[in-house]
Amino acid sequence: MINIKRILCPTDLSPHSEDAVRYALALSRAHEAELILLHCTNDADGEEKLAASVLDQIDPSDSRWHLVVVPTDHIDEGIMAQAQQRHVDLIVMRSRRRPHRAALLGSTAESVCRSAPCPVMVVHTDERDFVSDAMSVELKRVLVAYDFSDYSELALKYGLSIAQEHQAELHLLHVLAPRSMNEPEIAWYPTKGESAYHTAAYRLQKVVPGEVHLWCGVRAVVSEGYPYREILNYAENNEIDLISVGAHGAGFGMRALFGSNVDRVLRQAPCPVLVARPLRPTMPINLTLPQTRLIHTGL
Repeated sequence: MINIKRILCPTDLSPHSEDAVRYALALSRAHEAELILLHCTNDADGEEKLAASVLDQIDPSDSRWHLVVVPTDHIDEGIMAQAQQRHVDLIVMRSRRRPHRAALLGSTAESVCRSAPCPVMVVHTDERDFVSDAMSVELKRVLVAYDFSDYSELALKYGLSIAQEHQAELHLLHVLAPRSMNEPEIAWYPTKGESAYHTAAYRLQKVVPGEVHLWCGVRAVVSEGYPYREILNYAENNEIDLISVGAHGAGFGMRALFGSNVDRVLRQAPCPVLVARPLRPTMPINLTLPQTRLIHTGL
């Protein structure tokens, strides 16, 4: 199981950022993890504003939370530097919906997802919410987009761990290229020489360890089409609470100007999206951290 010990939640103190803070608080309580609330600003009053924005949500006696202010104009770099310095296991942040004509500009969340030293959970304001009013995590269905790559294997690892932790149903979705199959339904026990559809279905069943079925309902599905469309449609039609995807290196970064599958899922998903990335806790030698101010801790 994935062990989440430290969660980093960047906030710009806007009302929309409160959603990310809610998720981060609920997840930190569920996993008994340390929570670091981060505000990147050159505002001299940033410390007071950050403290005032969260005092009604945090118990001052809780020793597992910290408020940190980083003076910087490069918010994405500040977030990633703090994640590395503090050996963060998960970043939880908000991304705003943007019109298609603005897609080429990217966003801070997408920038962080491409280069973060750990997985990133991205939330939006107008989406399916798995945090209750009592600040508890109520995950029922987790969708893992799986293409048999190492990146999707990492997405499966995190999806399995989260599903186990919260007793959620696990959905696996593999998308074949358009016009690569003819059969309308999945045949779970293909014979030799079967189509790409049957082969993918058989392989998809094999990626889930047998013991998982003892504590988690598993549904494996193969579809055909454009990956991001199939992922979004499946999540919408099956009331998915969390999508777990792997960030492909070149496919995610180099094609970002045209919108990779991960970019598009991040922008349009009807629920939070977890971009699974390998942990990189070691600080690069050439990375210069801005001076940080720890303004409050429960310790």
